[in-house]
Amino acid sequence: MRVIYLRQCSSLKYLLTVFMWILIMTWAQAQEKNIQGKILDVTGKPMAGVSITVSGKPKATKTDDEGRFSLSAVNVGDKLQISFLGYKKLEKNIDNATVYNLTLETNEERLADVVVVGYGTLDKKEVTSAITHLNGKDLNVFGGNGVLNALAGKVAGLSVVNTGQSDPNSSPSLQLRGVSSRNAGLGPLYVVNGVPGGNVDNLNQNDIESIDILKGGAASAIYGTRGSNGVIIITTKKGTSEPYAFYDGYASFDLPNNRIQVLSAEDFLKHNRGTDFGGNTNWFNEVSRKFAFNQKNTLQLAGGNRQTNYIVSFDLRNAHGLDLRSDKKEYGARLNLSHTSANNLYTATVTIAPRFLKANNASYNAFNQSLTLNPTLPVMDAKNPNLFNYINTGFSGAYNPVEELRTVLDGTEGKYLDWNAAFKLNILENLSTQVTLAQQSSDFFDFNFTPSYNTGAINGNSGRNSAGRNYKKSDQYVFEWTGNYKQSFGRHNINVLGGYAYNYFLYSGMNAGNQNFPSDVLTYNNLGSGQYDVPIPTNPQPGDYTFRSVGSYKNDAKLIAFFGRVNYDLANKYYASASLRYEGSSKFGRLNKWGYFPALSLGWRIMEEDFFPKASWINDLKLRADYGETGNQDFGSYLSLDTYQGYGYFAFNGASYQVWGPSQNTNYDLRWEKAQNLNFGVDFDLFQRKISGSINYYVRTNKDLLGSYNVPVPPFVLTTTFANVGTMKNSGLEVQLNAKILTQKDFSYSVSFAGASNSNKFVSFSNDIYKGQNFQFMSYMPSPGSPGPAQRLEEGRRIGSFYMYESAGIDATGRLMVYDKDNNIIPGNTAKEEDKRFVGNGLPLFTASLGQNFTYKNFDLSVFLRGSFKYDLFNTTAFYLGTPVTQSGANVLKSAYGNGKYAALTNAETYSTLSDYFLEKGDFVKIDNITIGYNIKPPVKQISSIRVYAVARNLYTFTKFTTGDPEAISVNGLTPGINTSLSYYPSTAQFLAGLQVKF
Repeated sequence: MRVIYLRQCSSLKYLLTVFMWILIMTWAQAQEKNIQGKILDVTGKPMAGVSITVSGKPKATKTDDEGRFSLSAVNVGDKLQISFLGYKKLEKNIDNATVYNLTLETNEERLADVVVVGYGTLDKKEVTSAITHLNGKDLNVFGGNGVLNALAGKVAGLSVVNTGQSDPNSSPSLQLRGVSSRNAGLGPLYVVNGVPGGNVDNLNQNDIESIDILKGGAASAIYGTRGSNGVIIITTKKGTSEPYAFYDGYASFDLPNNRIQVLSAEDFLKHNRGTDFGGNTNWFNEVSRKFAFNQKNTLQLAGGNRQTNYIVSFDLRNAHGLDLRSDKKEYGARLNLSHTSANNLYTATVTIAPRFLKANNASYNAFNQSLTLNPTLPVMDAKNPNLFNYINTGFSGAYNPVEELRTVLDGTEGKYLDWNAAFKLNILENLSTQVTLAQQSSDFFDFNFTPSYNTGAINGNSGRNSAGRNYKKSDQYVFEWTGNYKQSFGRHNINVLGGYAYNYFLYSGMNAGNQNFPSDVLTYNNLGSGQYDVPIPTNPQPGDYTFRSVGSYKNDAKLIAFFGRVNYDLANKYYASASLRYEGSSKFGRLNKWGYFPALSLGWRIMEEDFFPKASWINDLKLRADYGETGNQDFGSYLSLDTYQGYGYFAFNGASYQVWGPSQNTNYDLRWEKAQNLNFGVDFDLFQRKISGSINYYVRTNKDLLGSYNVPVPPFVLTTTFANVGTMKNSGLEVQLNAKILTQKDFSYSVSFAGASNSNKFVSFSNDIYKGQNFQFMSYMPSPGSPGPAQRLEEGRRIGSFYMYESAGIDATGRLMVYDKDNNIIPGNTAKEEDKRFVGNGLPLFTASLGQNFTYKNFDLSVFLRGSFKYDLFNTTAFYLGTPVTQSGANVLKSAYGNGKYAALTNAETYSTLSDYFLEKGDFVKIDNITIGYNIKPPVKQISSIRVYAVARNLYTFTKFTTGDPEAISVNGLTPGINTSLSYYPSTAQFLAGLQVKF
């Protein structure tokens, strides 16, 4: 009976348990319900593509084209999270209602919080390496070639140098955190829309959405052997579900400023500088236009819906340089197309960007001639006014620059075609994979032609005209396959990336030239009609030449990589990122084809700690540290292999045979340059984000520097070998600040600041295998005279160190006096090599910029200043043309006579003596850019906005440098602070007016 009773009790408990579960499930289901709603912007327009998730649950949806959404089986008390890029996040608790109509407010600051890193994006608070983020609107307006000119001064530690900004075909040189190599590339890697090696010359500034500069090694290590000099990621604008049209057009005028002043014809004769040829010529005016005119028009069209959207842009630019010949006509387009399936299973994107151009090249040497030519020489021949005056007097290489610019054709026809396509498959809500295909192609067909009536051809080539073509083709093919996995475990968040990359580079070209064509009419378009077998003159005179040639080339390279990265954060307080890239390049020796590139970075939002003092004015404070190893393989192909070349011909049995022999020594150990990057930083947001910024301290050591080194013969076949030898070190402090000083209804004022220091040291020239001297002479100066090298690259010293005689003043006879090795004062022309010493440096120690932005009702104004400090410039122009003893027959600077420093050098004995007498402080502050705009109330509802604007660039330079613009002398590369020739392109002030209309 007891057993039966127990069994009955157990059955009763079971039935009661089942009954209770039924009650609970019934109650829970009673709480579940379906909801719907609509998302609007502040103007009341429906928003498509807005993400709506249920906090803590795998429920998510997006709004349709009408802004509507619906969710099933949600519970009272659940929390809706609504987000859309560029708008403030909104949270809404689910109550008893079933319909939720909600409004999202715009948040411009949110756009700045999205940072593009290699192969993905991160929120600003998740970034643990040194990265600077800029929106397209942060860039300076610039009416010129190369959109990256607009980055000048915007990024701490980034040097943007363009010594010919008003040349319509010039592009800037960019250098991040100092010089990093001897013989490999010095510029950063460009990634355009996720494609490494992107072509920045095929970009329109209006198409740029954002630019992210990866400065820390941990950020750029994901790009392996191409990340050593930093990475610049450029993202172009994407389509939207709201259709619009946008037009931007401007016209600009460049006028010479900071002109280099030389003697007039009257003063030239007054000081007995040379023969009077009867003319009165201002050669600068003769080779220049009164102003350089530039105009550009851009039209953008965007539209679509939540699933499919597009943006297409067209631009047309017609620009002229300051010299008589240079110009550039180009037109391009860009299409970004995106399609997402209705169930969000996949997204397909396509970008196509063609560009076509025709350009005539500037002549920098023409401005050299404008400085040195006798101003009494007429432009045209006095005996035959139909011919230009033939000039061969003055400095070596003198010629008539006006004739060159008027009669000699020199330019190129080019086209770009960049495309990429990506297919992203969302396997799960937190797991996706993407395949990317891309190709970047450029074709350039250079041309040149000198007519038979050119006086140089008449007097130096027996009246033979000449022409040539040079075809250059470059292709990069890209295949990448990546996967992303995200997961949250309570307070733990993890993001895992893995991928494979394949890059193939192909370069090819050919050239042909000929002369003595029967007519000048066809210029360079019928090379076969010329006379190929013109004999080389037996006793050639200056200017004699033969112009017959034919050649071709082709080379390629491959790059393959496997890479992965893990991002982890704990409670939005502790962050860590680790990556590894395993990469191989065909450029390396067979013993070093592959290499590893690791990186680790850590972040700590210390203000989230309980022990950190609570202060309402500190919104965010994050400490960072990162380490990464990157490489540099930006050098030629096949340098590790046995290669052969022709060594002329020999006759055998009445026939000529090509002789072949080795062209280089093999080096199977050739490998990438390695950069070890260490960075410490802090990011902060203060006073309700009114003040934000970052501070970084970095140390970068570049090892295994590539270069040609002397080797013994035998055992080597040739006297030099391309090898990895040498070490270089850079360190510095960088500060980036943004402050909203005042924000009111009708008025706002904000300030931005970027400042950086750079300490550089060349550590070593040798390693265990290759031993050499501990220095190398640099910056050899040309004739007249035999000045020799002006700089020396030496172990333990800063790059750009000037090595020459130290001036001791001028004696009573006008001789330059210098110190010898024992500090005795001697005439400069009697000094010896051992008397030279280090006397200055051409690499700026500090750079800084200050931007100020004002708005008042419909007006906006920005003023941007920038400068470089604590460095020297060698005044090459003053050295050759700044003294009274400059070679007779050549013109000189106005300052060569009078009471100036260089006018005191009146003794020809020391004319070509290199000394620090010609070093000047390069420090400058430049009023770089002033922009003023006004928003006009649209006259019709079809127009959403109208803005007119005006820009003044390079208005004034505060400097003690006496000859021209200090920025005409490059501070990038291995020889900063000196020009080794008189060729230059004049500095200009630019005035620009534009109109923007959005429909």
